[in-house]
Amino acid sequence: MVKDVINKTEEKMKATLDALSREYDSMRTGRASSAVLDSVKVDAYGTETPLQGVATLSVPEARLLVIQPWDKGLIGAIEKAILSANLGFNPSNDGKVIRIAFPPLSKERRAELSKEAAKMAEDHKVTIRNIRRDSIDEVKKLEKDKTISEDERKDAENKIQKLTDNYTSLIVKLADEKEKSLTTLG
Repeated sequence: MVKDVINKTEEKMKATLDALSREYDSMRTGRASSAVLDSVKVDAYGTETPLQGVATLSVPEARLLVIQPWDKGLIGAIEKAILSANLGFNPSNDGKVIRIAFPPLSKERRAELSKEAAKMAEDHKVTIRNIRRDSIDEVKKLEKDKTISEDERKDAENKIQKLTDNYTSLIVKLADEKEKSLTTLG
């Protein structure tokens, strides 16, 4: 039972770390990345389809994203979907491919994004601590119900705390990497 609680705790903490990583990937940093278009859905043949499901995305240069639709008839729909996603991009097409140029970020915008990244990291650290609290409460309940002993509870709490410390440090590391990528881009 205790093992189940610890495994569930680790799964939730890993999911929290993965969520932060995805948020950071979709954060526009001035460097071209196809991840910023992950949320874009294209109306293709009457169905909302993820952009990756109707086109090939590539990054031939640091500041250029190229979208090559598998069906040239979808160029207008893809362009419309990108514009309606309100991501701040101005796509251009030549009838065959869509190009999105990523302008360099201003110093002010970099500072703003750094603050946003730090806030995201802090929010996810709070989530990790909430997971810890809920897991420890669950272990205490097991002890109260006489399912586990006091020693087992203390051991479980130590393991949960170690997981918390580990995932918190991983979040800090991820945040530091994002901060570095935001401040060192040219």
